[in-house]
Amino acid sequence: MLNEKTLLNEKSYYFCFMTEFDQGYFDLLSNIVTEKRKDTFDKVLENRTRHFTVILEDLFQKHNTSAVVRSCDIFGIQDVHIIENKYKSYMSNQVGKGSQKWVDFHHYRDKQVNTQDCIDFIKAEGYQLIATTPHNESCLLHDFDISKKAAFVFGVEKEGVSNTIMEQADGYLKVPMVGFTESLNISVAAAIILQSVTERLRASEVDWKLVEEDKILKTLDWMEKTIKSIDKIKERYFEERIIE
Repeated sequence: MLNEKTLLNEKSYYFCFMTEFDQGYFDLLSNIVTEKRKDTFDKVLENRTRHFTVILEDLFQKHNTSAVVRSCDIFGIQDVHIIENKYKSYMSNQVGKGSQKWVDFHHYRDKQVNTQDCIDFIKAEGYQLIATTPHNESCLLHDFDISKKAAFVFGVEKEGVSNTIMEQADGYLKVPMVGFTESLNISVAAAIILQSVTERLRASEVDWKLVEEDKILKTLDWMEKTIKSIDKIKERYFEERIIE
């Protein structure tokens, strides 16, 4: 049987549809958050997608990680997968501008080499693994088929994506370049790719939007992140539920 401390720490207890969605808690927070903020949440969620996702493999410069995460938020990508092999991932608030509050992170860092764990998870979720690389066999950005779920992999600075990714990738993608320089900064490449694929996705007939349950869960998550005194509110509410 769960004790009080466990209940207060179990995220699934608060808002998991597989057990019980606590409408009372949701309504409580809805009455605290302003209508303007809730309208903003609704507008943003209408453009959020899990049809595409982003994988960052072993980046070590926090301004690059932060800039990519910022682009994910701007272009409506809800999930970011971060592989940490040699390097630990960091966010720069100055570069990220708080974008890390609005996207969902999936970290792979329990082993010495974590790339395969990420690949296995991504493919199990139905994504095709797309390595971003100036590889000769790479698909040009404007020719990329946006109808299939895709995870875009951006590799460590200079070296690019790992051999493990390259060997198991379902495709390769590159941004057309006509200058003397043969590569783009990783954060710039990510912004260009995400802007292109999400713009075409929204103009398509692909079913790319979040399902309603996900929208409700994200609204709850974002409301919690918006309310400064959320810990006290949450504790009081669930203490009363336990007493009941």
